Amino acid sequence: MFDAKLLPLQRRLLHGPARALHRLGIGADAITLAGFACGLLAVLAGAFGLFGLALAGLAANRLADGLDGEVARLAGPTDRGAFLDIALDFVFYALFPVGFGLADPAANAVPALILVASFVGTGSSFLAFSVIAERRGIRAEAYPTKGIYYLGGLTEGGETIALFVVMCLFPGAFPALALVFAAACFVTTLTRWLAGWRLFG
Repeated sequence: MFDAKLLPLQRRLLHGPARALHRLGIGADAITLAGFACGLLAVLAGAFGLFGLALAGLAANRLADGLDGEVARLAGPTDRGAFLDIALDFVFYALFPVGFGLADPAANAVPALILVASFVGTGSSFLAFSVIAERRGIRAEAYPTKGIYYLGGLTEGGETIALFVVMCLFPGAFPALALVFAAACFVTTLTRWLAGWRLFG
């Protein structure tokens, strides 16, 4: 919902560090993979109830996710980079709640499952829309720097990361947070289905 407004600010903040990394010869794909590794460590930390470390891993993952795009724009974006970025992001988003489910299965397992299922809805509708939009030559003017068509919604990347941060700060509230956000994700999925039905009819 807020990504289109947040992305220009993110680009301005990360452009300097990205230029430094580019001058050092560090490629965008390497940053993407390093960020994914940090994300996996965050999931593992959450599973062991180390939510401060999970938050640190989350921050490192998101920082890398911003830097890889800026470095790619400096070096020249590639299809492989765009593929890695979106594919690994979706896996990380799905895995992060799993860590909380493993930390306290009795309280968190069912809410985590419902949240991950809702992410399947938002992710699959997002990617399906992107495929057809690309085939038709449709571009997302609100997200001109994205490697694929970026369809917005009620729950986008910014809202999801904010949710994960709050979960790390207040892990006892995970069940309620997961269920409320899952409901919002299901709304997003429905609106994307409707958008695709109307646009591609």
